[in-house]
Amino acid sequence: MNAQTEYSLQAGPAGELEVAIDRPTGDPVGVAVLAHPHPLHGGTLSNKVVQTLARACVLAGWTAVRFNFRGVGRSEGTYDEGRGELADLLSVIEAQAPSGPLCLAGFSFGAFVTSHAASQLQAQREIRRLVLVGTAASRFEVAPVPAELHPRTLVIHGEQDDTVPLASVMAWARPQVLPVLVVPGGGHFFHGQLPLLRELVLRHLRA
Repeated sequence: MNAQTEYSLQAGPAGELEVAIDRPTGDPVGVAVLAHPHPLHGGTLSNKVVQTLARACVLAGWTAVRFNFRGVGRSEGTYDEGRGELADLLSVIEAQAPSGPLCLAGFSFGAFVTSHAASQLQAQREIRRLVLVGTAASRFEVAPVPAELHPRTLVIHGEQDDTVPLASVMAWARPQVLPVLVVPGGGHFFHGQLPLLRELVLRHLRA
């Protein structure tokens, strides 16, 4: 993301995982762990939407931790249909954010995996903020957001997303009465609208 990004490898459930860390100036509010899009469709920690989420986190004072799921970049292992990827995410949280304020964010497939991590971790520790962007509700079984997390959750979707139709996200959100922030004219990758996406996420993190 910038010249100060720290790249390293950490132990994961299926071998080493590649991690990229960006730090804010001053003492961090906490640690934000971000999950990237589908490993089999070009998703990596350097995805532009994921980088945009990381920038928003850093601007809001969070240490932003991106990582490559198993089988992507320098991360070892092979794609595991979300199960192993959830284990990857949980291992990164345990290694990089074992305690203190935690923010979880994911894009597309990463939002699906993040939803399950949030559901699993909520009973164990406080999740200060949850951000789900382009949530892959048409392709995977996204976990419902725990009711107590709703006030701290931001769900963003593009109106004209042709990868994950807005209707599928609304169908997931409706039974939960979970608000969805719709970006008019927005596509799945928010081309031309990344600065707006950054500002929307920044506003949520600072609230």
